[in-house]
Amino acid sequence: MDAERVKREFAESLEVNRRSADALAVPIAEAAGLMLESLSAGGKILSCGNGGSAADAQHFASELLNRFETERASLPAIALTTDSSTLTSIANDRSYEEIFSRQVSGLGRPGDVLLAISTSGASPNVTNAVRAAHRAGMSVVALTGRDGGAVSSALGKADIELRAPHDRTARIQEIHLLAIHCLCRLLDDAYGDSAPT
Repeated sequence: MDAERVKREFAESLEVNRRSADALAVPIAEAAGLMLESLSAGGKILSCGNGGSAADAQHFASELLNRFETERASLPAIALTTDSSTLTSIANDRSYEEIFSRQVSGLGRPGDVLLAISTSGASPNVTNAVRAAHRAGMSVVALTGRDGGAVSSALGKADIELRAPHDRTARIQEIHLLAIHCLCRLLDDAYGDSAPT
């Protein structure tokens, strides 16, 4: 097998990480602040995405509900990707494009935050979830890539986009996971051994 190809993959990833640190450090800190404000006011974080982004949505929710690297009380988070009965009933009775927006409409409350993840920014069901979050009085943190797509276009002024500066899905997903870990780290730092009041 081609070890040089592996080295090129690492080199590309390192370069994307470097560019992302410059572009995303401030927006990630702002996104963590938005989430902290919601959690401190009794809100919760909903998360959604497809495929690898679904795994990222679940990863984020699990880190909040359990712990990241610091012992603290559980923080309220729900991944909208995990309930197969709900997902399949909405897809069957309505459409796949509504699998997240329908859940946001039922679970979201004013002051909650939606973490919307789409590597392409072009996922109709994630875009619809963003719109449903706005109708529910929620804020949105969007993890996107490429040109941000329809997800970016659906965001409001109070929302925050964390757009990975690359076109390859693998590199975008790597930045998304790092951004998620940064969000978790900042929330851990904010709460330490305490819980939201």
